[in-house]
Amino acid sequence: MTKHIILASASPRRKELLDQIKVIYEVYPVDIDETPKPNENPLDYVQRVAAEKSATCVAQLNPSVPVLAADTSVILNGVIMGKPKDQRDALAMLMQLSGKTHQVYTALSLRGREHSQVVSKTDVTFRTLTEQEILTYWQTGEPLDKAGSYAIQGLGGVFVESIKGSFSGVVGLPLFETAQLLSKQGIELFR
Repeated sequence: MTKHIILASASPRRKELLDQIKVIYEVYPVDIDETPKPNENPLDYVQRVAAEKSATCVAQLNPSVPVLAADTSVILNGVIMGKPKDQRDALAMLMQLSGKTHQVYTALSLRGREHSQVVSKTDVTFRTLTEQEILTYWQTGEPLDKAGSYAIQGLGGVFVESIKGSFSGVVGLPLFETAQLLSKQGIELFR
């Protein structure tokens, strides 16, 4: 049994979720170009980015333990909503999400004895938001580095009317799918 992994991410949320299931890990963030390719569909996009993150980490480190990488995207009407560039971008995204159901895809890529991938898909429904709520939320600073300009585990959770799928997947690391991938490669949980 493998006792630990490398997490190819600097995300504090992913670290917290791995801590929650007691996985022992080292952090080695990688920097890749996350720009969607022309006409790339959202599912292919998140899978490609997660796979490139894990492959880049393996190429840089040549580790003796498995490497886990993830990518999370917010999708509205087939369009990927990335992290906001600025206040205007964040406000526009949140106005688009207001009163609608969108999808959150989180792809996992685990490279060890073999390469395994899985995608968690969750439907998230926002209640109708006012412009003032959105502006006040922006001023908290929370939307800055979040896909879709919100954090379901933070203040942005008050906008969520319902979810169908994985809460932890929306946060950035679907625990059910993560545990399945890790156990298939002999990585111990709850240690």
